[in-house]
Amino acid sequence: MKMQIIACLSELVKEKFGAEKWKEIVKRSGLDSFKNYNLYIRGMDIVDEKVFEIINNTCDVLKISKEQAADAFGEYWVCVYAPKHYKNYFSRFSTAREFIMGMDSVHEEVTRNIANARPPRFDIEKLDETRIKVRYKSERKMIDFYVSLAKGIGKYFKTPLEVKKLSEEYVEINFAPK
Repeated sequence: MKMQIIACLSELVKEKFGAEKWKEIVKRSGLDSFKNYNLYIRGMDIVDEKVFEIINNTCDVLKISKEQAADAFGEYWVCVYAPKHYKNYFSRFSTAREFIMGMDSVHEEVTRNIANARPPRFDIEKLDETRIKVRYKSERKMIDFYVSLAKGIGKYFKTPLEVKKLSEEYVEINFAPK
């Protein structure tokens, strides 16, 4: 994974829970050597297992579930972090639906432009005028984070939407929930 995931998590934890909580997460994760490291070298790689360890330690230190962690991360990534660092991608879309429908092409572009990038890919099937089914394709199996990111996209565009995980590979998104 890319270090920007950890950079975003660091910002989120420090802002919402305090720098001391982040220091405890870093220590538990065995990242003491990162103490003076600039986490904002976003293109740097970090092994997936270390990211999962940091996420688990975040849940333990903050006493939150993985679902709560995913929801907090998804909202923060979409509403705060990514708009600062990826403005050009956000400016392409004017609605939540456009954004979600365009994410595969964004990830395709990212893959071309960032060394070793392996973002998830998406196949989208239109179910009807208000609903789509998204196939989440990634060896990382982080569909719960995708669900939370999709919810965050709704918040960013101030669009009520319903995101339902159908399986470890499929999500249904309703852009006109009742």
